[in-house]
Amino acid sequence: MELIIATRKSKLAQVQADKVMKLIKESQNIDSKKLLVVTEGDRRLDVSLNKIGGKGLFVKEIELAILNGEAHAAVHSMKDVPFELPNEFELIAMPEREDIRDAFISIDGTKIKDLKLGAKIGTSSIRRAGQLKELRPDLDIIPIRGNVQTRLEKMKSESLDGIILAAAGLKRLGLEDIITDYFDPKIFIPAIGQGALGIECLKGSLENIYFKKLDNKEVRIMVEAERSFMRELNGGCHTLIGAYSEICGNDLYIIGTFEVNGRIIKKDIIGSKEDNIELGIKLANKILGV
Repeated sequence: MELIIATRKSKLAQVQADKVMKLIKESQNIDSKKLLVVTEGDRRLDVSLNKIGGKGLFVKEIELAILNGEAHAAVHSMKDVPFELPNEFELIAMPEREDIRDAFISIDGTKIKDLKLGAKIGTSSIRRAGQLKELRPDLDIIPIRGNVQTRLEKMKSESLDGIILAAAGLKRLGLEDIITDYFDPKIFIPAIGQGALGIECLKGSLENIYFKKLDNKEVRIMVEAERSFMRELNGGCHTLIGAYSEICGNDLYIIGTFEVNGRIIKKDIIGSKEDNIELGIKLANKILGV
């Protein structure tokens, strides 16, 4: 038997799918192969995500491949997965979470705090741009999109002083050594689900039992809390939203950020990890002042 796993074509997406395939082989001695899919988000690199719809831009075509029987499952970066899945699908497993933080890559090794006035920083993320402006209002934010390698090339070709990327992707690609600075995730709040992998399947498929065995309960508790926070606020690529969570014993701590009437609000909450969904909702309402 051989499982087929759908993924985006980027090097990082393939590395992540390879990771899941390795886990399946190691834990259950089952072989698998990749089906490479080009998504709308990959095709339209000339337009910012919030202008082309945002939600589901990196998953719709992949879901179609599963629906058409071309693949048994898909591996996603959880930060790309909308909070509302089509009814036919489920997130059967969240096998691991890499470094949750955002990372700064400087063209010449200069730290964020030492950047010259008006330095040009590349990011396509509303969340990163907004939080960066709070830290350093003088910085010039330049929108750039594309995979990790493309953005690194653009940093040079567009004479940027630096760019911001997810630490998880850089580490998975073996590029940890190019990171100049890490942002404190309680100050510079990461994206919802950042660093976590998700496996999406059709509900009721016979092959789901193999993927379900890869689920990491603690990762799921944290990511589902963050996604509950996002769902309550109806957040996505078009909004400034982020959350960071951690488990301490039986407690779950979440800090979230959201833009309300032009102001970036940040609040936190702590409670039982068993109440993770409820905590996400409560944190959203706390931010809205409800």
